[in-house]
Amino acid sequence: MRPQNPNLSTMETKYVNHLGRKHQVIRLIWNFTWNLCCRWLPRSVGSGWKRCILRLFGAKIAPTAIVYSSAKVYYPANLIMDDYACIASDADCYNVAPVFVGRFATVSQYAMLCTASHNIDSINHELITAPINIGANAWIGARAFVGMGVTIGEGAVVGATASVYKSVEPYDVVGGNPAKFIKKRIIKDA
Repeated sequence: MRPQNPNLSTMETKYVNHLGRKHQVIRLIWNFTWNLCCRWLPRSVGSGWKRCILRLFGAKIAPTAIVYSSAKVYYPANLIMDDYACIASDADCYNVAPVFVGRFATVSQYAMLCTASHNIDSINHELITAPINIGANAWIGARAFVGMGVTIGEGAVVGATASVYKSVEPYDVVGGNPAKFIKKRIIKDA
């Protein structure tokens, strides 16, 4: 297959990681510390200890927030969690840019929050980033994907295995790939 732009095949490119060596060293120390001190704990056991370790690496995490032991947090300094927010088992928080998880919001098992991609319109394929905001009482279903720059509105629900590339309005329920509106969430009194 020939490239559309004939000059592309002859151009030399150089990928530059703008995050730098210091960032890589912090991540190395972070991963070692989490694996040594927290990952082996059963599920949500030792939540206070895990919050302490996350805070040591710069996370802004409420005293009631929960991060499960098997969850992966790329860069704690870019994590903000409000009261009773939860990142569940094996969730992957690839937070090259900030991730905010609102009050009582849940990120379910194996979900992925991805704040980074690459510029596909550039020969250098540079890293691009944008934050993710998850509103209060929102729920990200199991194995869902939430892309960079997305805001999940208050009370919204992202169905299991959905792929979200555009922001979701408050109290919308979305599902599919790409995620589409299914219905409004109506919370009934018990």
